[in-house]
Amino acid sequence: MDNRRLLLLLIFSFSLVMLWDAWQKYNQPKPAVPPVAASASTAPAPQPSASLHSPVPATAPEAPSGVAAAQAAETLTVKTDLYTAEVSLRGGDIVRLVFNDYKDTESKSKDFALFERRHQYAAQSGLIGDGLATHKTVFSPVSGSRELAAGAKTLELRLQAPAVNGVKVTKIYTFNRGSYLIDVTQEIDNGSEKDVAVHAYYQFQRDTKAPEGESRMVSTFTGPAVYTEEDKYQKVHFADIEAGKAKFVTQANNGWIAMVQHYFVAAWIPPEKLPREFYMRKLDGSIDPTVSAGVIVPVPVAAPGAKIAFSVPLYAGPQLQSTLDHLALPKAEGGIGAQGLPLVVDYGWLTIVAAPIFWCLQAIHKIVGNWGWAIVLLTVGIKLLFFPLSAASYKSMAKMRTVTPRLVALKERYAGDRQKLNQEMMELYKREKINPLGGCLPIAVQIPVFIALYWALLGAVEIRDAPWILWITDLSAADPYYVLPVVMVLTMLIQTRLNPTPPDPIQAKVMMMMPFIFGAMFFFFPAGLVLYWVVNNTLSIAQQWQITRMIEGGGKAANDAKA
Repeated sequence: MDNRRLLLLLIFSFSLVMLWDAWQKYNQPKPAVPPVAASASTAPAPQPSASLHSPVPATAPEAPSGVAAAQAAETLTVKTDLYTAEVSLRGGDIVRLVFNDYKDTESKSKDFALFERRHQYAAQSGLIGDGLATHKTVFSPVSGSRELAAGAKTLELRLQAPAVNGVKVTKIYTFNRGSYLIDVTQEIDNGSEKDVAVHAYYQFQRDTKAPEGESRMVSTFTGPAVYTEEDKYQKVHFADIEAGKAKFVTQANNGWIAMVQHYFVAAWIPPEKLPREFYMRKLDGSIDPTVSAGVIVPVPVAAPGAKIAFSVPLYAGPQLQSTLDHLALPKAEGGIGAQGLPLVVDYGWLTIVAAPIFWCLQAIHKIVGNWGWAIVLLTVGIKLLFFPLSAASYKSMAKMRTVTPRLVALKERYAGDRQKLNQEMMELYKREKINPLGGCLPIAVQIPVFIALYWALLGAVEIRDAPWILWITDLSAADPYYVLPVVMVLTMLIQTRLNPTPPDPIQAKVMMMMPFIFGAMFFFFPAGLVLYWVVNNTLSIAQQWQITRMIEGGGKAANDAKA
């Protein structure tokens, strides 16, 4: 089999893998926009199924006005060391969350907002029971500080709902210094003469539009995700929810529900060993297609005259691998038992390879203090690791270059006899001790590692807004002057010149076009990914040039000796 054909196939396969997610995104049918009946969602509060053994009546609270109304209502602004949160008095929803340490994707002069008005994106919670507080209830703020004081570890925001039948409900947000974890507590003060047994729900509402600034060439997942120990990590696409075809685990006694997007995640994480029911649904009547995704859990019974409090943590922040790993630890080890939470950092189907690669990248960064140089050194390390395989591949290619003129002559001589041509080619390979697959098999072994590194760099929020040198001020964004993509095209052209010229003129033309095809793609790729390819190509050129020079020099010396 022609060595060049195999190499061409591998190159095309690799490019298809990198663009797979983008292909899926732009070939899925677009969900139909529901008729606009009002400017806000009219979804009722969720109801627990019979499997949760709900003792409360099955009557839903009156239809709320949804995220749009909560965002339009009066809000309270809370400031911590990491973010600024806006909490609406209607429903007590967190309707805006702006991070201090991350810049907006499109405008670097603004801070990045996770929960925001542009996407009708909010974190909501409430109680399921007769007349109890839902995400449409109008709360009253309890006086207190709205800014985390210097030296203080926590900041508490209390919202009081109107008393109903002697039952008072207070929603309490506890913000923690140095943490993106927010404790959300429902406090029930039972002043009635009968037990209060209710369920609580915690949900996200969001429209189905992708985040601003997402590259068309680098598509990432945006949507709800569920994790349980039994069914593991399950991503659910917005289109499946809108079509009523979403498949996910609905009941468990562990796990969490999240809303995931590139680099950031928000997740409700109920306590372990507590029955829970997950739900996702399309909301009608909103301006843009909108979905809700949440979890329902039972609340301890409040006896007459008693006061109970039930808390569920909300993580809303960047997908920092170290932070997510810590949250996944059991409470005894300092975490919150959010097992599986690190999986929201999507490394694709090669997670088992990508995770160790990113661990190495982090270790290098701790030493050099710059993510750009960490990528350079990691690429050098991977190149050294695969040096023997690369050397074998380049030796095979160099030998192929020495016999290319004879292969061309054979093709001309046996142009009308394909069987005889293949036979003569095999004889030539045998005489010259050349393995036709020798140049491709070593490359094939390395491709999974290269793809895993691609996904590791693509999913790492750590390189977002991270500078390298000179004009490269954000390794997660495209090179603003396209210098790295141009350099990459040049390095690929040099590699093509070092490779043996295919005997087939059509193959030769295709191989000369490949650098420009890849270059066009990488013009829109994050600078960190292009930096990796430029360094890798440069090292490959040096290694290939040296080996080719040695092989061709040895071949010339042997021919001179024979003469």
